[in-house]
Amino acid sequence: MCQSCLQRLVLLLIVFITINAAHVSQAQESWPNNKQIAISLSYDDALHSQLDNALPALNQRGLKASFYVSPLSDAFSTRVDEWKEVAVQGHELGNHTLVHACKKSLANRDWVPKHNDLDIRYVQEMVEEVTLANTLLYAMDGQTIRTFTAPCNDKLTKNGNYIEAVKDQFIGIKGSEDPNFARLIAPNNISAQQIIAYIEKQPKNIKLINVLFHGIGGDHLAITTAEHNKLLDYLQANKDKYWVDTYRNIMQAIPQN
Repeated sequence: MCQSCLQRLVLLLIVFITINAAHVSQAQESWPNNKQIAISLSYDDALHSQLDNALPALNQRGLKASFYVSPLSDAFSTRVDEWKEVAVQGHELGNHTLVHACKKSLANRDWVPKHNDLDIRYVQEMVEEVTLANTLLYAMDGQTIRTFTAPCNDKLTKNGNYIEAVKDQFIGIKGSEDPNFARLIAPNNISAQQIIAYIEKQPKNIKLINVLFHGIGGDHLAITTAEHNKLLDYLQANKDKYWVDTYRNIMQAIPQN
């Protein structure tokens, strides 16, 4: 390669790196009203305790969250009108697949039914399931922009990674962010102070913290209603620092390359 050609290539690479670094910096500093950290509160699996305990607590404090629902769950199918109201109130109905398939081959997965084992599913099956869930959710809330969380954070089917095949349907997939930008905690039987300590100990480069709940005062992988409310009180008391919003809104605030 000629010397001048090499120099031009190096210059182009420097420009490319500089532009992308600027995008990252902009994303990290673009939160509304100069908030330092975005907090995404999310609730997986469409559980009764989320409607009964989490939702009223959020609404009382004016905080918005994302609810990742599996439409064939009992609490969803028997309380559809209430889930529609969740969206009306400004919360996000996120995609969590139709039937919550997880890998039965992993440790402590005896609870996964054989018919719902991700190990025996194919990528195309999951694509169709996720797409159908999106269609159903659109019929409920009219939203065309949505985010996704993989059940059990499992991604590999019998013949590949289904997340790669569905990612273009979503503006964001929770848990897939750059670890130098975002962190995730999934509270289970811990105190609000432990969650707060996790949030406060993060280095300055972390600009997004995902707090991923399941049961609130009941159901599975739960924390108590009292501890959940203490966390919400802390976030409300520190609203000058934290931007608490739906994962969809947070992802929309990040410049898309």
